[in-house]
Amino acid sequence: MNRGTAAGIGLSLLALAACAGEGAVEPASYPSGVRADVRNAGGTAVATASAAGEGGGLRVRIEAAGLAPGTYGIHVHAVGRCDPPGFDSAGPHWNPTGREHGSQNPQGPHFGDLPNLQVGTDGAGSLEFTIPGAGLTGDSGALLDGDGAALLVHAGPDDYRTDPSGNSGARIACGVFG
Repeated sequence: MNRGTAAGIGLSLLALAACAGEGAVEPASYPSGVRADVRNAGGTAVATASAAGEGGGLRVRIEAAGLAPGTYGIHVHAVGRCDPPGFDSAGPHWNPTGREHGSQNPQGPHFGDLPNLQVGTDGAGSLEFTIPGAGLTGDSGALLDGDGAALLVHAGPDDYRTDPSGNSGARIACGVFG
């Protein structure tokens, strides 16, 4: 076999090996975490969020940049869609346990309830919270179910008790986990 033929066969084998990894994602290789780019109704990025299984729960992290100073209600919503301007496509709060809204509600909280996000004068803020008993994948109550999930920023603070959304106001920014 001459060098040209051997090189051609080698390159062909490399190309076939590279293509072998493409296609459907196997359940065993599902990501250990997901991210959401959170944008306002005008499409401007105002935050990033991530979620990953950790210690018997789901760890959610949010990093805001570009929001006005203040306090914002932050919730995980049941549907992975963010159609502006009102982001109603994200559906209700993620609530696979059938609870009511708020950590101060005797019938709450549900999985979508997160603490308020404090944003400073520089437009930045961060939040890290574990949702006990929640999971990224798995049973029917997992974050990454058939229609996904979204993280929403509301116009005002959450009062942690009023069903269904803690009187947190309009949905002003949204990002799809995926």
